[in-house]
Amino acid sequence: MLIYTKIADLRAFLKEKKSLNHTVGFVPTMGALHNGHISLIEASKKACNVTICSVFVNPTQFNDKTDLERYPRMPEKDARFLELANCDVLFLPSVDEIYPKKDETIFDFGFLDKTLDGKHRPGHFNGVAQVVKRLFEIVGPDKAFFGEKDYQQVMIIKALVKQMGSSIEIVSCPILREADGLAMSSRNTLLTSEEREIASRIPKLMLDAKKIVKEKSISAAKLFIEEETKKVSIMKLDYFEICDAETLEEISEINSQKKAIALIALFVGKIRLIDNLLIS
Repeated sequence: MLIYTKIADLRAFLKEKKSLNHTVGFVPTMGALHNGHISLIEASKKACNVTICSVFVNPTQFNDKTDLERYPRMPEKDARFLELANCDVLFLPSVDEIYPKKDETIFDFGFLDKTLDGKHRPGHFNGVAQVVKRLFEIVGPDKAFFGEKDYQQVMIIKALVKQMGSSIEIVSCPILREADGLAMSSRNTLLTSEEREIASRIPKLMLDAKKIVKEKSISAAKLFIEEETKKVSIMKLDYFEICDAETLEEISEINSQKKAIALIALFVGKIRLIDNLLIS
């Protein structure tokens, strides 16, 4: 596996590959890699001639400096993990390499970045769009692979590609879960053993809520989640919503003609976790 820290070196490599008409798959990450990330690498390797993974903790998408400082960083371990997965290239840039000058771009995604995480983490998706646009311009991939755990983020990135007038294909890949059902996340490594046990209850709560939606109503499911999370002292609900899966607009009842998705964000101790589950 090749490792590049400089844009110029990566571009020289890409120029050679593209001259051979090789297709390029790209997996942008913030590191602390787990098997969920590796599933994206595997999907890229099946679809493309060359697979590039970037590891960059992007400061512009953190609206909480403490969260940025706490975010796990383990580049040497990540490199070994990617090598075992037969990734072709690791792009490991510095902040100065990505942002030689301050990026003040403001994006307008309409309703998409003003609900759910957009509402609860102001500026977050603008920062995501800044770094993804920058990385797309550097790598110029044919396909880019993202996990569906960050469901709203995938929708934002698809909207970004449209705004860029780009032909990059955004491929969303299924959530990978731990043996107990918890969605794989880099943030899971920050949980204490007690917090980790409590976090494992999240997927069960989501499944129970799905059942309540079908047997009773959306409002009953939302009340259930609110009451259940209040019972755990170190669990604090940020939001639980059931939305149209195509638009993320909140819905009050299930329509058999449209897909519905439940999305949750909550704190376990100081660590914020997200998950989602298709309802219909």
